[in-house]
Amino acid sequence: MKLTVKVLFVLCFLTSSLFSSAQEYALASKEIKLMGCRFVFRVVADDEATCWKAINSGITEITRIEKLISSWDPSSQTSDINRNAGIEAVKVDKELFSLIQRSLKISELTQGAFDISFASMDRIYTFDRQEKQLPSAESIHNAKALINCKNIELDEKNTSVKLSKKGMKIGFGAIGKGYAANRAKKIIEAIQGVHGGIVNASGDLSIWGKSSNKMNEWNIKISDPSDPDRIMADILVNNTSVITSGDYEKYFTSDGKRYAHIIDPKTGIPTTGIKSATIICKDAEIGDALATSVFVLGKDDGMYLINKLKGVEAIIVTDDNTIVHSDNLKLNYY
Repeated sequence: MKLTVKVLFVLCFLTSSLFSSAQEYALASKEIKLMGCRFVFRVVADDEATCWKAINSGITEITRIEKLISSWDPSSQTSDINRNAGIEAVKVDKELFSLIQRSLKISELTQGAFDISFASMDRIYTFDRQEKQLPSAESIHNAKALINCKNIELDEKNTSVKLSKKGMKIGFGAIGKGYAANRAKKIIEAIQGVHGGIVNASGDLSIWGKSSNKMNEWNIKISDPSDPDRIMADILVNNTSVITSGDYEKYFTSDGKRYAHIIDPKTGIPTTGIKSATIICKDAEIGDALATSVFVLGKDDGMYLINKLKGVEAIIVTDDNTIVHSDNLKLNYY
């Protein structure tokens, strides 16, 4: 489960004065609320008109995706699947069907740490930063009994989906923003005259192309999750995605113990031990799912998984402020 989190990354861009000297490329950015969270679009293009054309095209694409996959929109195909749990299969668009197929493959990869059927837990916990008692063992057990992606029945011929148990739900909170960032990037970079940009889906960054008329890389400043105003490291990246899950905005405490908003599908209990997990890889969708999975797996098992995956790197900050990163990642520490 991945809800809206405070953006862990402060993007370090060249100031407007650097652009004004040559005026080879224009730069535009826009912040907007989409999919229930903060999106920021930043585009480098031949001229300002092209920048805004690109940004507006990205917004249109993400709005379309939200209407398709949102479990909070009663008119979406995802909501239709949930309403018909234990009753009948629902025919869906190929796009949504493929997203579910990929989600099930990631569940296999992570040995169940990632599971889109976590949504049956959506009424059990409130992550409001307050001290409270954990729900009763019975209520956790009853909700957890509905979590099992193996009970998602797919009919590829008819592109239909059925949840086999009544009360089951699916949700894309741990993969949807990454998918949306991927799609927006694809739409924007295909526009003639666009040279680079970033789609920032509330901490899920898809990055490509030039950051200015002089630079081909983007400098990503990494903040301390305990103090977002303090920079602890930076990294130069391009044509990749940088995805973060963090517990510093959505959490609660019980008997003094801090519980993140990410729920372990196997126990039905929110995770502990990690403040933030950052994934760096080519695909924002995969990075989104892996960031959640690392929280569930924990520092050691999570990093073991990441180090086995080609082209994937990670940074983990634990509850005791220990910073660990994958074997091949090079960070510049402050």
